[in-house]
Amino acid sequence: MLTTGFRARDGAGGAGPGRAPEVLVLLCSVGAAAATVAQPFALGRTLDLLLRDGGADGAVGRWLALTAVLLLGELLLDSLTSLFTGRCNAGWTASVRSRAFDGLLRAVPERAGPFTPGDVGTRLTLNAADAGGAPAARAALAASVVTPVGALVALAVVDVWVAACVLAGLPALALVLRTFARDTGASVAAYQNTQSQIASRLLEALEGAATIAAAGTVARERARILAPLEELAALGRRMWALHGRALGRSGVLVPLLTLAATAVGGLRLASGALSVGELLAVCRYAQLTAGVGGAASLLGAVVRGREAHNRTLALAGMPTLDYGTRRLPPAGPGDLELRGVRVVRDGRQVLRVDGVRVEGGTTVAVVGRSGAGKSVLAAVAGRLIDPDEGHVLLDGVRLDRLAREALRTEVAYAFERPAPAEGTVAEAVAAGPRRVSPEQVREACRAAGADGFVRRLPSGYDTPLSTAPLSGGEHQRLGLARAFAHAGRLLIMDDATSSLDTATEHEVDRALRHSVRPGTRLVVAHRPSVAARADLVIWLEDGGVRAVAPHHELWHTADYRAVFGAGGTEVTAPRADTTHRPEPEGVRR
Repeated sequence: MLTTGFRARDGAGGAGPGRAPEVLVLLCSVGAAAATVAQPFALGRTLDLLLRDGGADGAVGRWLALTAVLLLGELLLDSLTSLFTGRCNAGWTASVRSRAFDGLLRAVPERAGPFTPGDVGTRLTLNAADAGGAPAARAALAASVVTPVGALVALAVVDVWVAACVLAGLPALALVLRTFARDTGASVAAYQNTQSQIASRLLEALEGAATIAAAGTVARERARILAPLEELAALGRRMWALHGRALGRSGVLVPLLTLAATAVGGLRLASGALSVGELLAVCRYAQLTAGVGGAASLLGAVVRGREAHNRTLALAGMPTLDYGTRRLPPAGPGDLELRGVRVVRDGRQVLRVDGVRVEGGTTVAVVGRSGAGKSVLAAVAGRLIDPDEGHVLLDGVRLDRLAREALRTEVAYAFERPAPAEGTVAEAVAAGPRRVSPEQVREACRAAGADGFVRRLPSGYDTPLSTAPLSGGEHQRLGLARAFAHAGRLLIMDDATSSLDTATEHEVDRALRHSVRPGTRLVVAHRPSVAARADLVIWLEDGGVRAVAPHHELWHTADYRAVFGAGGTEVTAPRADTTHRPEPEGVRR
């Protein structure tokens, strides 16, 4: 991401582009405010000298030159403030986005589930931009106090009575700003949440565009997507009303204070306590002091940025997995063991597995009805999530004690819907923790049944993946190829062959046994043919392990056949291909 001159630090704990841009905004803003405060005094002094001797004294020229310098200095500092504000906004926006994006990718996958794509997109775009503008707005708001405070001090130096008159009206202005900040915060938070709802519904509709068109429900979907728009409009009107009310109230108070200060200054002029130049100065200082009400816009930006910052960095604060420092023993076979594993979600136990041990080199199928806990078991077995109780061991080492590199190098995953990747087809397959050669990429594609259609692409393996005309099944085969290329001691396939036809699935299974690096295979299965080709089956029911046995033994149980939708009286197990199939050295539970 562009930082426009300021590099954001990586990681959720990064400190952003530092305070330098914000300090520069503050210094330039304060400098411009100081020049603004000094101008009335210099201009009044020049006027008094002109009225006294008609400008014959050389001091008039010097004071006039000083006034011009102050004016030019104010213009220059205002320009620098705008420049540094842009850089500050860009740097902090990039920092907030980077931290949120990094936190999202590092988070435990299931913890990111509640954040819909539309919500995430809103947080990383609109909210991040508002959050990135908050530091500069804070600096400008702090500097905006310098002008009224400095003007009040200067006013007291010129004439304390006029200063007392203006000071009496400042609490009313402060009350206006306080009320504005309090009411705006709640409205901004609600507005940003409603924006996310609309974005989420829109993305959902885009994903199901074909279904919507086929069902003829365009009007209903449009109404559903735009349903929160009325609330969004109401919240927007409320924010504008709050802003307008604050400006309106300050707009009434400022002229009143200026008028009162002018009246008191006029009386002081009539009594001889003030000169004409000093009267000019006190009138201008009264305007500047009362101008504290103009900080409402900056205050609104700070409040909006604060709420946006909280929303965006909620992504950075999601729970992550802590890794240990241990390594796996060299040349381990991939023994997998689950001891007292228990996973609870929303007070409900979704998985309990105890005493299940799979010998290295074994292919084990995980079967069960929808919601039985198959994907949870697959996630726990490779440590995408940690169990609430118990431990998972690979070759005798607890997964939560392994270093990140040691774990991710030896545990590979293949999913039903592989994540899209950038670059060419070859680069997408090679992406992972291991260094994979071009020949290994081709071997993995052949094992996954992908080599044929990849070679038919316009540039073969060098075809950009984003432009490759691939079907869902072909994308799935590339995901399998990537998993095969990086397979270590444990390969977990979570419904990774669901889009393949039976013949291709059979070929993939044969290649998995003979062409992919040997190791333990954990396969989430929905077809009896997949379970039949496995050495062992873990049968889950209501989150618990009902049985661990070969498929042909379990097939005699009616409840097991019902998992696959087979008839209750069918007792013949599907034929499995046992060619070159190694017998498991030992499995037990």
